[in-house]
Amino acid sequence: SARKIKDNAADWHNLMMKWERLNDSGFTVANKIVNVKISEQFEDNKLEIACDNSATGSEKSAPKYNEELDNFCAELVETLKHMTKIQLKMEKLTLTTKAICDLETFHHGAGNCTAPFFHTWPTPYFYEVSLKLSEMYKKELQLKQTIVQEIAHSADQDLLMVYLSSWLYQPYIENSSKLLLEAMLLETGHRQC
Repeated sequence: SARKIKDNAADWHNLMMKWERLNDSGFTVANKIVNVKISEQFEDNKLEIACDNSATGSEKSAPKYNEELDNFCAELVETLKHMTKIQLKMEKLTLTTKAICDLETFHHGAGNCTAPFFHTWPTPYFYEVSLKLSEMYKKELQLKQTIVQEIAHSADQDLLMVYLSSWLYQPYIENSSKLLLEAMLLETGHRQC
């Protein structure tokens, strides 16, 4: 059990680092999408002004297909797929930790207090931390799914900026997540005081 908890702590670290790299690359792609959308709007506005100045009164043309925008959107979808896999692995780590807690309770009974496997944390605390981290990333993934669905369809520049900043700053991942991870790594011996 102790070995599995120690491995889980290392896995949490690796998954959170991968998530951060994907978040950075996803932000870069989302920024490109927003730039394409803004430049399209700028071009459309120039065309409208030109059409207003001419006396033809012709109908508005249908929006043209933008291959570059489509490629960026596909790239962002791929990034989201990788983030989804990471979040699912985080949930599995949480379930594994819960199973270790249940096994420990079964072996020692609900009333008996056992010595902690590591420095000070009892096994259920590893589960609590794991669950808290998992929930943060689950909520953040749901936000990112919404952003991916909406970012290329919005014409409002302010909303596009909200999407970008939400992607970058990850509002559902609390500042305490890094502290919780570091505490878990310290507790399991992966970090030294």
